[in-house]
Amino acid sequence: MKLTKTMTNLQIAELLRAVAASYQLKDADKNKFRIIAYQRAADAVEHASSELKDLWDEGKLKEVPGIGESIASHLDELFRTGNSKHFQAVMKGLPPAMFELMEVPGIGAKTAYRLVSELKIGSVSELERAAKEGKISGLEGFGEQSQADIAKSIAETKGRTKRHLLPYALQIAEDLIAWLKNDKSVKKVDPLGSLRRQAATVGDIDIAAASDNGPAVLEHFTRYPKAVRTLEKGDRSASLVLPGDIQVDLMVQPPEAYGALLQHFTGSKHHNIALREYAIKHGMSLSEYGIKRAKAGGIKKFADEESFYRYLGMEWIPPELREDSGEIEAALENKLPKLVEASEIKADLQIHSSFDIETSHDIGESSMAEIVETANSLAYEYLAFTEHNPSKSQHSAGQIVELLKRKREAIDKINYSIVKSKTGSVKKVFNSLEVDILPEGGLPVPEEGLDILDFALVSVHSSFRLAKGDMTKRVLSGLSHPKAKIFAHPTARKLNEREGIELNWPEIFEFCIKNRKWLEINADPMRLDLPDNLVHDAVKAGVKLTLGTDAHHKDGLNNMPYGVSVARRGWATKEDIVNTRNLDQFENLLGRL
Repeated sequence: MKLTKTMTNLQIAELLRAVAASYQLKDADKNKFRIIAYQRAADAVEHASSELKDLWDEGKLKEVPGIGESIASHLDELFRTGNSKHFQAVMKGLPPAMFELMEVPGIGAKTAYRLVSELKIGSVSELERAAKEGKISGLEGFGEQSQADIAKSIAETKGRTKRHLLPYALQIAEDLIAWLKNDKSVKKVDPLGSLRRQAATVGDIDIAAASDNGPAVLEHFTRYPKAVRTLEKGDRSASLVLPGDIQVDLMVQPPEAYGALLQHFTGSKHHNIALREYAIKHGMSLSEYGIKRAKAGGIKKFADEESFYRYLGMEWIPPELREDSGEIEAALENKLPKLVEASEIKADLQIHSSFDIETSHDIGESSMAEIVETANSLAYEYLAFTEHNPSKSQHSAGQIVELLKRKREAIDKINYSIVKSKTGSVKKVFNSLEVDILPEGGLPVPEEGLDILDFALVSVHSSFRLAKGDMTKRVLSGLSHPKAKIFAHPTARKLNEREGIELNWPEIFEFCIKNRKWLEINADPMRLDLPDNLVHDAVKAGVKLTLGTDAHHKDGLNNMPYGVSVARRGWATKEDIVNTRNLDQFENLLGRL
């Protein structure tokens, strides 16, 4: 793995995971806590909304959750010299191809090492060839199914273009926008494309600026300090390459035509095609400069998008809806929904605190008190602590119940302190739990333990490749328990890493409506799950939705706007989202379920 001073967050996360894998292979028992530390650090870096190199420049590297003194010192050496003696020493002796194979979903460190060592594999393409030739199934412990799973994962990885998670792309754009605003000739500046539409992932980053002095703005843009090189600079546009081979394009238009520029390059492609077809039928043609009527000379310019859409006889369409999914027809009839706003969210319904109930998955990093303090700063009225269920393999039923009783006592104390202090916006915290749905559909928490909870979230964390019918049966079985109110991150996808599970969604929707269950929109930037297209289907079916950040650190509560963006892209209104209700209304809903 090549190390450089300008490694991006994604590259650093891969490096930290490679170090964790190296420790695991060399002596897993001895290095148990180091492995956990590096895995947590990798997750923290991947979720960071600012580039780690920028935080290092500002002396804030240790403020990133999960990066302790030791890892920070090694990263400091990396950013100073372009190398790390410690990282190199840990990975020494292990085949480089092993780390490449680990980027394929489902291939861990030990499997990758075996494939490289026993099959003399030097790359993912060679592994693909070995799968086609049937060589993997011949290895001890693999078999035909393992070989088929590996081949499928490689195919999915090859077909997936590398795109940036929304917060990462947004941070890059915001930094550039701040730089552009330093030029006094810039009147307005906005992101474009999938970033402005708040899509879950973003490719190249496009920005629009309004100015009467385009050449000056483009010259200022190309002097951006973080740019690696300038690709091109013309009269109206310029392109830069940033660290990590990220391309950023800037387009400049005079203020009086800025609205047309925004509309034209916000997209999506399908929305723009449908809009052009509508315009042609009505004797008009659209461009980034304005609207031209067939029987009139010149181009009608628009300073803003509202007047652009109004000229076409329709109401302004929010960027999040521009996917050609019925928004043009609704706009023509003035029937667009009033989309939910971030300010309307009154609670976060998935949070993992550091209260240790010996969970089956990763534990949170912030205390309950710290999280309540953060929730107060966000003006929330209530929240739910939803730590993962205790590990069934390591605890008896009685031990699980005792752990959950301890957690309930801790939450009772929090609620007592809230009532006693009478300060802050948070009025109550709920005792909840994120419970795994086992492959056969059961829940790994005994009835006595579930009775302790106010309500439970249920979710899939294993056996992702079940057939659609079997997976649907599994989910409905877990969700049918009276305490199960929310189906959390329903597709179980991880963006850029893992495809979602296959479910019969009409059947899921029907079950939720009939049994008053809710589907979660998970605001973790790596999930953003339920995806927007399924949110739209759920809204049309009448299913109610919840929003939760899945935060494992108090700072993670700040990811809620990304979940709201998914809700908006799915046409969700305030009424569609359960946690826009105040505390009394929410408790009434719980009581009816």
